[in-house]
Amino acid sequence: MFSREVLDHFQNPRNAGELKDPTAIVDISNPVCGDILKVAVRVENDRISEARFLCRGCTTSIACASRLTELLTGLPIRKLHEITVELLTTAFGELPQETIHGAYLAADAAQALAARLATTR
Repeated sequence: MFSREVLDHFQNPRNAGELKDPTAIVDISNPVCGDILKVAVRVENDRISEARFLCRGCTTSIACASRLTELLTGLPIRKLHEITVELLTTAFGELPQETIHGAYLAADAAQALAARLATTR
C-alpha cells in the first residue's frame, strides 16, 4: 500500500524533534482522524535555515511531515505558498486516496507558517 519512499520517511523520519530558539512554530490538527503536527522553523536572511517537526499520527502524516522539513530547509520564506498537497504527494510517487490527509496536514502547516512569518516580520 505504501511506497518505498513513504516507508523510508516513516521509519527514518528526517528532522524529527524539538527546535531550540525557533523563529516560528505552528500546530495543525486534523479533527477527522486526530493527527497532530507541530512544525518549528528558524529563519535567517529570509530563508528557512532549519525545520523540525513533532507528529502524532499515521504513517503518511509522519512521512509527509518528514518530507516537509526537507522541502522547508533552505527555502526562501516567500516561496512557502508553493508547498502544496500535490507537491507532497508527487514527492512520494503518489499517495493512496485514503491516506492523502497526511499531505493535507503538512501542506496546511506550510501555509500556517507563511501566515505566522508574515505577522512576525
